[in-house]
Formats: sequence, structure tokens, C-alpha cells
Amino acid sequence: MNTTQDISRPDKSLIEGLREIGSATASGELSRLGVKNPHMVGITSWHKGTTVVGPALTLQFMPKREDMYGVDEYADPEKQLHRHVLYHTQPGDIVVVDARGDMASGVFGEMMLTYFKGRGGAGVVIDGCVRDWPHVGKLDLGIWLRGVTPNFHTQTGLMPFAVNVPIACAGVLVIPGDIIVADDDGAVVVPIKLAPELLKKASEHSEWEVFSRMKLELGGDLRKYYPLNAEARAEYDVWRATQAHK
Repeated sequence: MNTTQDISRPDKSLIEGLREIGSATASGELSRLGVKNPHMVGITSWHKGTTVVGPALTLQFMPKREDMYGVDEYADPEKQLHRHVLYHTQPGDIVVVDARGDMASGVFGEMMLTYFKGRGGAGVVIDGCVRDWPHVGKLDLGIWLRGVTPNFHTQTGLMPFAVNVPIACAGVLVIPGDIIVADDDGAVVVPIKLAPELLKKASEHSEWEVFSRMKLELGGDLRKYYPLNAEARAEYDVWRATQAHK
């Protein structure tokens, strides 16, 4: 079991720009940039209406082996490696956990997530569960999970194994420092090296969708306005130029 040094965080302007695009646009544009599977399938929002965008701190769980990890939750707290990922927290960070889709072990509970929130953490994305949901659910955090459980993290079949290493969360590779875009549609991993190009492409996409939506609300032809055909693109260019002078 091991823990590594802190992550490299992207420029805040990049984070703020990606916050405007949403997970659906991010997923679609990443697919066109060659990343076909950026969505962590099966992990859903438990705080509807919440959107978070930020760099990933990572935590990896493995199947428990009793000679390597005991079951006493409080005997030696600092040997509980899952705590250590939270020690790296800076404002806006998102903890992403490979808990192997396990539905019996609660990765974090009320106290751990209260600490995380107090450090400025934005959200958690867990391929598994948390415990203490009646209390966790009242925290002002973005939370993406498979479910909840009354059990603590090593009570059943898991043990925390590594912090800030590459993980597979719901079958998607997450590198520490990658950007997570998560909302009611789900959680998407943005490879850090593709983030600037994604922001450029997604901003262009969002802009012409504003025009398309306006036309469709007025009864415009779906075949013409989504996506824009050549005739509609010419209309869009005129509309865009008009908007720029307002």
C-alpha cells in the first residue's frame, strides 16, 4: 500500500471555462477528439442539480487481504490509507475512487466528508458506496455514487491500496490531475492534455446550439437546425455577427 505526492493542478481559467459546457457536451466532444469512453457509467448524481469541475485526486481500493489490512476501524487511524487522499485536498478538488463497484463497503462516511468539505473539496466520484447517508446527504458536496451502505470501508471485502496513482473508475482510466466534469448526466474524465482543445471545441458547439435552440423553439425544422445544415450555418453566421455588436 502506498501514497504519492500531490497532483499538478490546471489553470483556474481552464476549470471555469469547462464548467460552462456540461458533461454531455464534454463527452461528445471528447469522442470526436478520439477519447471514446470518458463517461464513468453507472455512477450517478446523488445531489441533483449540482455541477462540479475540478482536478482529480485518486484513491484505489483492492480486494482485502487480512494479512495486509485489519478490520478495526479506529485502532490506528493513520494506517487507514483512505484518509490520506483527503489530506491532499485543495479548494475545488474532486476525489475519484476505484472501489471496484463494491456495494457493501462505505468508502467514506460523515466525518471524512465533513473534513473534505471543510478543506474546500468540491465533490466525490466513487465506483462504490458511502455510509452515513442521512448526514452525508446534508453536506453541500457534489456526490456521484453507485449506492449507500451502513458498513465502513474495510468491514467487508475491500482495502484502500494507493493514493494519487492512475486508477480505473467504472472502467475509465483516471490519471491524477485529470479534470472531472460531473453533473446530473454523470461524471466525465477530461485528459488534462486535451482540456484546452476540448474547451475550444465545446465553446463553439455551445454557441451554435444557442442559435439552434432558439430556432427550434420557434418551430424550425429539426433537419435544418440540428445540426446546422449549410443554409442554417449561413443564418447562424449572420446571427452571430449581430450578437457580437450588441
